[in-house]
Amino acid sequence: MSYGWNDVQRIAEELAETHPGVDPYSVGFTKLQQMIKQLPDFDDNSGRVGEKVLEAVQTLWADEID
Repeated sequence: MSYGWNDVQRIAEELAETHPGVDPYSVGFTKLQQMIKQLPDFDDNSGRVGEKVLEAVQTLWADEID
C-alpha cells in the first residue's frame, strides 16, 4: 500500500530501516527529499513538500534510531 508526505511516521520508519547507521541530522533537506522519494511504495503525488514536514521526518527518524 502506498503512502505520501502526510505519513511522516511511516516515512521515518522506512528511512530507519533502509538507511541504518545514518544520522538523520547529517542529511540536508534536498538529499532527505530524494531519499524519501526513493523509498518503496512512496507516492510523491504532491511533487513538493515543505521544510516543516522534512523537519518532522528528521525528528521522528532520529527517534526511531534511539
